[in-house]
Amino acid sequence: MIGLLIAATLIGAYLLGSIPTAYIVAKFRKGTDIRDVGSKNMGGMNVVYNVGFWWGILTIAVDISKGVLAMAIAHWFKHAFGLPVPAYFATGIAVMLGHNFPIFLKFRGGKGGATAVGILCYILPWGCLIGVTIFGILMLITRFPTLSYGIGLLCFPFVAWLIYHRVDWIVFSVIVIAIPFVRYIPRVREIYQKAGNVRHALQRKNLKDRF
Repeated sequence: MIGLLIAATLIGAYLLGSIPTAYIVAKFRKGTDIRDVGSKNMGGMNVVYNVGFWWGILTIAVDISKGVLAMAIAHWFKHAFGLPVPAYFATGIAVMLGHNFPIFLKFRGGKGGATAVGILCYILPWGCLIGVTIFGILMLITRFPTLSYGIGLLCFPFVAWLIYHRVDWIVFSVIVIAIPFVRYIPRVREIYQKAGNVRHALQRKNLKDRF
């Protein structure tokens, strides 16, 4: 019984993550494949730049919600049906893998940043508040959304350590943020090459100053 519960939870989380929000929005709004325009990432910021601001915000909100919903359901299963704690944490990884490698699009998906935010905000609400604050301050300084939320994500392991004092949450949050960070490495290299120098790569004139 527990084995079936674990399998159903992980498969369900993966399928939830596989819902290609950015792809659906771009196809609906402009008839284009979001993976072939802009940064070619199936994420909310690429939708912002190539489809429209509010459509991008909608995409980000839905992708965050996928992480929140997956963890909320797993949390309920843990208390109602005895879902093991390792399977609870694995649910977060499964929903991110669904976003990054969606079965509905031949495993060509996004990087998982927004979904990671949803996962970590569910288990570490104080981290969510601190991360949003960091994101807002850095956006005012750099006008670089990806850099700002990337640094905001880094606060979660420290929040798990300093506020919640949970070693398992520290480890889990490090794993969760590592997934989008690793997938962003090629994009970071591309940005640096196009910018020509570190200062221009990190600090932009405005939101439209994009490489």
